[in-house]
Amino acid sequence: MNKVVKNAEEAITGIKNGMTIMLGGFGLCGIPENVLKELARVKIKNLTCISNNAGVDDFGLGVLLRDKQLKKMIASYVGENKEFERQFLSGELEVDLVPQGTLAERIRAGGAGIPAFYVPAGYGTEVAEGKEVREFNGKMHLLEFGLTADFAIVKAKYGDSAGNLIYNNTANNFNNMMATAGRITIAEVEELVPVGELNPNEIHTSGIFVQRIFQGTDYEKRIEFETTL
Repeated sequence: MNKVVKNAEEAITGIKNGMTIMLGGFGLCGIPENVLKELARVKIKNLTCISNNAGVDDFGLGVLLRDKQLKKMIASYVGENKEFERQFLSGELEVDLVPQGTLAERIRAGGAGIPAFYVPAGYGTEVAEGKEVREFNGKMHLLEFGLTADFAIVKAKYGDSAGNLIYNNTANNFNNMMATAGRITIAEVEELVPVGELNPNEIHTSGIFVQRIFQGTDYEKRIEFETTL
């Protein structure tokens, strides 16, 4: 099976209006920049997006938000995007805010074929509204459901033509687990190498989880904001 595709345009073949997509990255670190630009260019609408973050107003997932391409966000960290706040408060955007650890575990569970599990985070808060509650060892837990997506879109530092991936530092957060939870997983990488060049002991995502892979270009690698001492 040839998994290598030419570019982001070819990689997103099959993504349609109304689908559910997962987008890897931690803040703006390790986001699939090329695929996000392509999704913005082709104007696919009514997406449900599962992501740790909502980007910033003019970059990353924030561009899809700005252009009203998202119907619903399932996320844990959205504090750097004013347009997200505006759409959420006005009711234009459906939002499911999930504690960060719970979001990570829901994605991991979805990728592992685990339909649901109990977790203590969120009990006694608005997060618990409408959820089944059960006591374990004297502590109350909420029933949470595993998450999967039509497409999982991840970004890695290195990848080979079989789809094996190595992430860079904190870019590993969410990318690795999302790669297992998509019906189709797209990987964009900074450097695409032949099979056999990656150290097998350093591979984070096995190629069995990846259906399409390409080498991206023109990475900006922005950060949310700079601070000075």
